[in-house]
Amino acid sequence: MADSLYIVMPAYNEAANIHETLEQWYPVVERVGGSSALVVFDDGSKDDTYRLMCEFAKTHPRFLPQTKANSGHGATLIEAYRFALKSGADFVFQTDSDGQTNPNEFWKFWAARNDYDMVIGWRRGREDGFSRVIVTKTLKLVVRILFGVSVTDANTPFRLMTAQSLRENLSFVPDDFNLTNVVLSVVYAKRREPVKYLPVTFRPRQGGVNSINLKSIFGIGRRALRDFRQLNREIDWRLAAGER
Repeated sequence: MADSLYIVMPAYNEAANIHETLEQWYPVVERVGGSSALVVFDDGSKDDTYRLMCEFAKTHPRFLPQTKANSGHGATLIEAYRFALKSGADFVFQTDSDGQTNPNEFWKFWAARNDYDMVIGWRRGREDGFSRVIVTKTLKLVVRILFGVSVTDANTPFRLMTAQSLRENLSFVPDDFNLTNVVLSVVYAKRREPVKYLPVTFRPRQGGVNSINLKSIFGIGRRALRDFRQLNREIDWRLAAGER
């Protein structure tokens, strides 16, 4: 029986990108086969994102469009991950819906799926601006200082996880935490689970306006710094208690 792959993406006001992104990623779940599916969670978009998703679904049976009230990127990711796990995925792959990632690079991740609990990209060729490179490097340093683990690229939206490991590690992420993928990277590292980093390219945004600008990044960062220390204590306490 073929492995079941669920590709999950959050989307917010991505009407300019969503059709092309779906066209690019849908062939991946077709090729994997079995009960694999592509799932996009619309996070209460104010544009035509969800309508365009529903149009695409009419002719693409492996695409499962979802919509929800706006709650932010992190909470939307948690909901998408839980949806994939509840639906019976064997493997969950997360990327974003803005066209910055390249589906052709997925297959080297898929080839390594049985050797690691998570295969995650590190953005070797970022083309989305020098300021984003600085943010990524700063986040790596902050994670090292506050969590005591080293991660190559903590927040990359290009990660393949086994369903079993994701189910266990997702329980460490607070429901309302905005940096869901950062916490997941940290927990995998703290639990010393087998993780492989592979280089990926990261293209400029293909259209539309990024809802996460530098001002919002710094705001998220300030909130995260307040929360990271407390979250680290909670994670360490649960790990010391042998909780899975």
